[in-house]
Amino acid sequence: MDLKPIRVVVLALAILCPGTAAYAHFQEILPSTDNFGSEDKEIALDLVFTHPMDRGPTMDMAKPTRFGVVTDEGESDLLATLVEAPRDGKMAWKASYKPAKPGAYTFFVEPKPYWEPAEGKSIIHYSKVVVDAFGWGSDWDRPVGLTVEIEPLSRPNGLWTGNLFSGVVRREGAPVPFAEIEVEWVNDGSVTPPADAFVTQVVKADGQGVFHYAMPRAGWWGFAALVDADYQLPDPEGQPKPVELGGLIWVQARDMK
Repeated sequence: MDLKPIRVVVLALAILCPGTAAYAHFQEILPSTDNFGSEDKEIALDLVFTHPMDRGPTMDMAKPTRFGVVTDEGESDLLATLVEAPRDGKMAWKASYKPAKPGAYTFFVEPKPYWEPAEGKSIIHYSKVVVDAFGWGSDWDRPVGLTVEIEPLSRPNGLWTGNLFSGVVRREGAPVPFAEIEVEWVNDGSVTPPADAFVTQVVKADGQGVFHYAMPRAGWWGFAALVDADYQLPDPEGQPKPVELGGLIWVQARDMK
């Protein structure tokens, strides 16, 4: 039996009925390549707020608070380069960038808070992705300085399918002991999860905030470390409600051929 229609119905009910189970939200920031070379003209970046494994639904994404890139020269503001690129009738964004020299280019986004009625809270997911340019091969662990951030312990590009990806969850720079990390694969339509438990994988960091995950399939993988904010934001009615903060990193695995 095809379980996808059932998950879609359950997700719709979760959105309409607060208190029911909801699927994981992932702030995507996906580049056209994670290894930029002389044959490439530019890096195209897609920013979509969605449910990757289930291929939707997509949520409306307001223009981000911050969007930029961090290199050895510091942080560059790229907010003005964003172009509207609706997805499935919801607002999403795209941008392009051309590296000028070899190096590690860490693209990041800080979205505006998203109110999720099914969970009764606002969501802010700080997301990043590292692109290596011209075979630089280092500086891939350079921090952006996001409120919640995953520091990669494995180089986040040049990964084979089956490689173990490891990282440290940090909040304001300090490790987060026993943080929970949600993991999803950007489904290209070739996989139908046999049960809901396979949609979002969950791992837990150790006492030093370190986690590991072996990627079983080629494609883009998102790792989302979730923590509760120490402040509240008003809901649409003006009532203070909790805030979920997420630190996300995206990595791509490739098959050996």
